Amino acid sequence: MTHDATLAAAGLTKAELTGGTLAVYSPIDGAEVAQLHETPADEMAVIIARAQSAFRQWRNVPAPRRGELVRLLGEELRNAKAELGALVTLDAGKITSEGLGEVQEMIDICDFAVGLSRQLYGLTIASERPGHRMAETWHPMGPVGIISAFNFPVAVWSWNAALALVCGNPIIWKPSEKSPLTAMAAHKCLERALERFGDAPEGLSQLVIGGPELGAALVDSRDVPIVSATGSTRMGSLVGPKVMARFGRPILELGGNNAMIVAPSADLDMAVRAIVFSAVGTAGQRCTSLRRLIVHNSIREGLVEKLKAAYATLPVGDPRTDGTLVGPLVDNGARARMLEQLDRARADGGTVHGGASVSDGVPQGGAYVTPALVDMPAQTDCVREETFAPILYVMGYDTLEEAIEMQNDVPQGLSSCIFTLNLREAETFLSASGSDCGIANVNIGPSGAEIGGAFGGEKETGGGRESGSDAWKGYMRRQTCTVNYSAELPLAQGVRFDI
Repeated sequence: MTHDATLAAAGLTKAELTGGTLAVYSPIDGAEVAQLHETPADEMAVIIARAQSAFRQWRNVPAPRRGELVRLLGEELRNAKAELGALVTLDAGKITSEGLGEVQEMIDICDFAVGLSRQLYGLTIASERPGHRMAETWHPMGPVGIISAFNFPVAVWSWNAALALVCGNPIIWKPSEKSPLTAMAAHKCLERALERFGDAPEGLSQLVIGGPELGAALVDSRDVPIVSATGSTRMGSLVGPKVMARFGRPILELGGNNAMIVAPSADLDMAVRAIVFSAVGTAGQRCTSLRRLIVHNSIREGLVEKLKAAYATLPVGDPRTDGTLVGPLVDNGARARMLEQLDRARADGGTVHGGASVSDGVPQGGAYVTPALVDMPAQTDCVREETFAPILYVMGYDTLEEAIEMQNDVPQGLSSCIFTLNLREAETFLSASGSDCGIANVNIGPSGAEIGGAFGGEKETGGGRESGSDAWKGYMRRQTCTVNYSAELPLAQGVRFDI
């Protein structure tokens, strides 16, 4: 299917895609596919005010009724799954199955949020005062600003949007300038759901297209109490303090430098499959991509040989072609950063296998590379940095304590895993003295998280949590309520104040 046909099938019109100032390029071949009309920065105050007005109505709609809107969104996404999946591939360069998987993730979080709309539970708390009832309730908080990254152009929005909407909050979405087309198509799905819903307030969901100044307006506004931002640690270091300085709530999903420990007892065939997908899926452009492989020295050499053989068979090419497993990097700048990082690894004593530019048999204009396997003598400074590309550093260890210390000795703390059939090793890895990451897996790679669990990490990953479990609490305010149904007025802690 041509680029124009993919755009048309997703419901994007020529008028929307031409005549603007924001040029959009497809990673597939570097072709310009749109010139979008940008949201003027001076309109952000009006957009935020519209969201505040919507909030005053939406917060009073019963949560199960709010859930009905998200149910309708899920229906619209199901109906448009094939078209949206193809657009993810065009927009972000993902292979077809990953594009479709991202849309399925949107559908899944809608299902989760619909159920959640009837389960926004508080607590009843024992009071020390007779004739009193103490309870905890949760209330909507206000407009949620969503700033999303290029590599998951719609899934991360859906995590935030589905939860925010059932929690009673309007949403304002600023997608990455590198992959805004899927955002436009996904927002059309929500607009169709809103039309079917019938009585939602104007401004409940708004999409803004443009550069950093739009995100800055969300970050700086006191009328946007929650800002969820996904991207680099550098971006988060700017966003988080600014939101907190005005006493807003940041939800940050930032960098990951994820490791896998491979123990002597590991099922190596299963480990190889997990390593390859985790390290090269999405061309290494996931925040949960496997970046570091920490292997027991007794099996290190053999595992490296297995991986070299597996890497040599990986089909690199057009992500729309059946059988392709490694598509392009997002742009030539990403490829340049990857090659520069490999030079740094060599300077640190690393031996690089792969990691070359690919020009034969791939669409011209795209940034195609072979995934790199880098045998490192130690965990150097370049290994401690996250490079958003398919680079996997391999290092050895002798004791589990040494391996865990090496895994934790990076600034980031998103995802982690161990491959072992030893119960003691597995439980140690999951204990308080084990992995310091927000996600810790046993005999599963670090990427491919399900929506049922809260997603996020510690340290420079930002500490935010999105998607499943009780992540919904990040979109609401907690209120402790005490009711005195007695005829007395006792004070807590035995205090007496008689008048």
